[in-house]
Amino acid sequence: MEEESGAAGEEWGHGPMAARAAASYLESTVTPAERFSMPTTTVSIATRARTWLFVAGLTALLIAAGALVGGAFLYVFVALAVLMNVGGYWFSDRLALAASRARPLGGTEAPGLQAAVAELAQRAGIPVPRLYLIPSEQPNAFATGRNPARSAVAVTHGLLERMPAEQVRAVVAHELGHIRNRDVLVASIAATIAGAIAAIANVVQFSFLFGGQDDEDQGPLGWLGALAALLLAPIAAMLLQLAVSRQREYLADATAARLLGGGRRLAEALETLERGTQVAPMAVNPAFASLYIANPLPRAGLATLFSTHPPIAERIRRLRGYDAVLAPQVA
Repeated sequence: MEEESGAAGEEWGHGPMAARAAASYLESTVTPAERFSMPTTTVSIATRARTWLFVAGLTALLIAAGALVGGAFLYVFVALAVLMNVGGYWFSDRLALAASRARPLGGTEAPGLQAAVAELAQRAGIPVPRLYLIPSEQPNAFATGRNPARSAVAVTHGLLERMPAEQVRAVVAHELGHIRNRDVLVASIAATIAGAIAAIANVVQFSFLFGGQDDEDQGPLGWLGALAALLLAPIAAMLLQLAVSRQREYLADATAARLLGGGRRLAEALETLERGTQVAPMAVNPAFASLYIANPLPRAGLATLFSTHPPIAERIRRLRGYDAVLAPQVA
């Protein structure tokens, strides 16, 4: 993507000072050995490699669940793993948009939003994504699509109605950051596989409860394997999806800060989103919650420990740090 954006790189990147500030922002998302003089492009490649490894882990987990249950389940789960990855590649955007009940935004609707998207997409050196509107009062947004040419950005009605135009623009920059970083596909596939693992665990559970397996074919180890698959697979899937989501959110924040020429607007937008997501509930399939810029689900008790999003306060701190690094160089 960096080669494809060529001339646009100078415009969206705001020069080497912004690159150094963004690398500083991303310091804590990489290992100590990676931090020394590491440009943002290199961090982006490292982050993408990690996220694809996490998706590979989800796929392996799906197959391992079948192996633990035993019998024909192994072959079924292998087939499902292949189906989920192929289907996730081709249809993940449609699934995400359908799950959120999003509809295409008309050409004359929200002209300010459409102008901001067109401007920022040009600055980022990517095609203008399709725009969708989600019928929810909660301020939120997500990006989806298998590549920049086939990407889409969905925003809620609450985002357009409750947030200032500059903050909406910052949210859009964040979502375009996901598209430019090409991490939308991996997150969509991760969400699809994680949702499938949870659903399959439920199906297998009912199968055992209602006599789907012959007791004579299941020794003690077989039942222990089945129990482990039923209990641990959904938890492990959630943890892997959490790792995918947190990496990509930090990277998209840094990309948006470069695109906007500073992190202040996005930091302010995140503060507004934090309040708005807690006040206005939103019915979201938990498997797709990681796609949103802010966690759309209620956050209480253990849910905060297993959130697919980094803490908003930490994201804001890093964005403020981005500006702190950039300001002396500008002065």
